Amino acid sequence: MKVRFARHTDHLDDIVRFYRDGVGLPVLGGFEDHAGYDGVFLDLPGSGAHLEFTTGGGHPAPMPDPESVLVLYFDDDEERLRIAARLAGREVSPSNPYWRTHALAFADPDGFQVLLVLER
Repeated sequence: MKVRFARHTDHLDDIVRFYRDGVGLPVLGGFEDHAGYDGVFLDLPGSGAHLEFTTGGGHPAPMPDPESVLVLYFDDDEERLRIAARLAGREVSPSNPYWRTHALAFADPDGFQVLLVLER
């Protein structure tokens, strides 16, 4: 089994820049005007999973929820801090007190939180 997490967005170009250039996720591919949708696939290195973001289709993107987070674990704190530096200015405070203590948190262009955690 393989896993792909998909989410709709109204800001596809900004989302791609955030996850590709900011977080550093490799783009695997994408599509344009497939039944009215555009999309992109990004790799989650080391996991075998992908992120997919789509736009179009005539319906709005979902609203962010403070408990709907993407948690990325790192065994290298230097890498985690390099990514955090690229995401500077997008910092947020997670609602969950555990993540406030154990993660660096950032909002993507849709307002969903991405948490960078040092694996212990």
